[in-house]
Amino acid sequence: MLGSAEFPDVAVIADLEAGIGTLTRLADQRLDAVLVVVEPTPKSIEVGTRAAALANDKNLGRLIVVTSRVRDNHDLDRVRAGFPGTEVVSVPDDPAIMAAEREGVAPLDVAADAPAVRALIGLAESLLP
Repeated sequence: MLGSAEFPDVAVIADLEAGIGTLTRLADQRLDAVLVVVEPTPKSIEVGTRAAALANDKNLGRLIVVTSRVRDNHDLDRVRAGFPGTEVVSVPDDPAIMAAEREGVAPLDVAADAPAVRALIGLAESLLP
């Protein structure tokens, strides 16, 4: 079980299933950060707010909402309104991401200067100690 493993000087990033199921099963443990990924749609924000509330209630660690496929300020404002007082990182809707997906390659490898890739690099750097 990941929670019982020791990882000195190692970063572990887990991509968990959508929804709040995994968060409900986490025991009282502290994480360095919980990233709740949402799209700027009402349904995604609704599920994300439940996940964020659960992470806050369990005091799991630093909470960051990552909103993907952001097309404009209206999208970003909608997400920020759903998560007042929470750190929100915006990843723009970027054709380079879909192009890389279609080719089966990492966007970082083929479009390192794409806006979405730069946003994700910035997020990763903000997570480093």
